[in-house]
Amino acid sequence: MLIAVDFDGTIVEHKYPKIGKEIPFAINALKKMADSGHKLVLWTVREGKLLDEAVQFCKVRGLEFYAINSEFPELSWNHSSGARKVSADIYIDDRNLGGLPDWNLIYDMVMDHLSYTEMLERMEANGTFYNGKFKKKSSSQYRKKKRRSLIGRMIDRMKEARYMYR
Repeated sequence: MLIAVDFDGTIVEHKYPKIGKEIPFAINALKKMADSGHKLVLWTVREGKLLDEAVQFCKVRGLEFYAINSEFPELSWNHSSGARKVSADIYIDDRNLGGLPDWNLIYDMVMDHLSYTEMLERMEANGTFYNGKFKKKSSSQYRKKKRRSLIGRMIDRMKEARYMYR
């Protein structure tokens, strides 16, 4: 799969034009994805020296990209070619609707080929999601909680939306 990954706010905290602190597990998750055969594209608004700094930041930590701001390593973007649009199978970006999920969740979704809805359903079926691991609730915890969980309500709304736009 070709995966486009933003830099500021996704791999590092958003401190543009400076480089923020690494977001926990971001580099490790991306390296594992690349080791599994996925092609990673750094997809960022950075250019020139700022782009070189971002690429070097990742490289020092052992993360190298298949391409930078392009689907292919041979292509490069310049201002005269117009808007930069990368064609990828998946986009990982802090500007996603709903924000950036936890990197452990992102890794599980990519490796298990799960949509956001499928991941929410998995989380609901298994209890709660905590620090990248599923924790099963005890039956007494389920009995104490009478109202529907937030995740359950989100799944219901997503299913309703699917039927409205058919």
